[in-house]
Amino acid sequence: MSAPTVLRRALAVVAALPLLTLAACGYGSQAKDDNSAKVAAGAEKIDGLGSVKIGYFGNLTHGTALVANQKGFFQKELGATKAEYAVFSAGPSEIEALNSGSIDIGWIGPSPAINGYTKSDGKSLRIIGGSASGGVKLVVNPKKITSLKDVKGKKIATPQLGNTQDVAFLNWIAGQGWKVDPLSGKGDVTVVRSDNKVTPDAFKSGSVDGAWVPEPTASKLVAEGGKVLLDEASLWPDQKFVITNIIVRQQFLKEHPKAVEAVLRASVETNKWINANPDAAKAAANQRLAVDSGKALPADVLDPAWKSIRFTDDPLASTLDTEAEHAVTAGLLKKPDLKGIYDLTLLNKVLKAAGEPTVSDAGLGVG
Repeated sequence: MSAPTVLRRALAVVAALPLLTLAACGYGSQAKDDNSAKVAAGAEKIDGLGSVKIGYFGNLTHGTALVANQKGFFQKELGATKAEYAVFSAGPSEIEALNSGSIDIGWIGPSPAINGYTKSDGKSLRIIGGSASGGVKLVVNPKKITSLKDVKGKKIATPQLGNTQDVAFLNWIAGQGWKVDPLSGKGDVTVVRSDNKVTPDAFKSGSVDGAWVPEPTASKLVAEGGKVLLDEASLWPDQKFVITNIIVRQQFLKEHPKAVEAVLRASVETNKWINANPDAAKAAANQRLAVDSGKALPADVLDPAWKSIRFTDDPLASTLDTEAEHAVTAGLLKKPDLKGIYDLTLLNKVLKAAGEPTVSDAGLGVG
């Protein structure tokens, strides 16, 4: 099969991913209301809005949203406008929710943000802030794989075709000089697309030899006897790369900038609190996971996972551009035009007011 044909097929499959995931997951599950955040007496609605709908994943790499929900930072800044939440397990379904108006603002990985922006010809979303860096590892069965070269010929899981970790792993494979069909995952390495919820069981049973995954899945594999063979942070300058962004529906940003600014204030306040209180923040994130999913993480998973994630307001825009190039190299994306994907105006306003340095859009901001 020719390279152009493979690329066309890859693009067709990736384009269909939101619909396939949507059928399986719907628009995310509504986060359980434990009434942990109360509306302050005398608080007023922002722009007359009854609610702002916020989406995030039940992953520690979305720790800003987990903690802001659990500690009430979102509700504090939104006043009498109710913060409502939806929890997702995959980026495409969150993008569909954003496009449909089921959520207004979301925490999401770079690949679905890029896909959502490019597939809508730059009309669906803007990235308005950063949230986290790092927290992605290649974990392997040490009985089968003892060095990076041993990965060749093995079965390695990623969360989903075309997702952020899948793109990163395919790019890394290409860098080794190995060949893999981006659609089937077959080649010098077998790439197995496996939901993070089932990957630990697949690893334990031996049906995969390792996985390139985010936290806390990586630490769950280590708890099952796995070994960290590579931390993706080691592949990036200053060991920093975007793993979680904040996105907003463009129409919502235009119509309700005060509400968006309030959410960004909460995010900045939350990241400051997380970095000043790492143990309390880790506990709060775990409490939120327990409420949302019904199960908290054990200490042997939670502690190493949390330690590997950096929480930051900086969207690390230059690394998003690089990750888009990786998707092109992997054969999963045509060269995208990302000009205008960022609008950091409100974030930089919030940062200035908080006495913090402003951040850059790396030339990818609105005109």
